[in-house]
Amino acid sequence: MYFKNADEVLFQWVSRVCSGNPDDIAALYHESAILVPTFSPHTVMTTEGVRDYFGQLASREGLGVRLHNKALRKQSLSETVHTLSGIYSFEFEVDQVLLSFPSRFTFVMDISLPEPILHHHSSQVPRNLS
Repeated sequence: MYFKNADEVLFQWVSRVCSGNPDDIAALYHESAILVPTFSPHTVMTTEGVRDYFGQLASREGLGVRLHNKALRKQSLSETVHTLSGIYSFEFEVDQVLLSFPSRFTFVMDISLPEPILHHHSSQVPRNLS
């Protein structure tokens, strides 16, 4: 599958995470992609690692991702290579309580590739020190 623009990749990623199928999510990541995940201290650099990470995340009850559209920033590095950064919130149940985890993200993607995500970094938004 090829994508028309970077936004389409991001929206597919959100949709696939919400559907909870780790194979569908991993299919968006290039075989040499790097994932710096939100809920793990380890960088992931294999397709199997991406699939395993999202498989663990998908095991959480009530899993969803909500994109904060107003925070979305886009940069075009070439006709096909783009970065998207912003904030999304992961939501899932912990001890039968639905919690939200606002997180910052950056994607680097090449929409000329069928697996366009080359790099994905995500981290929870820190609390203010004040």
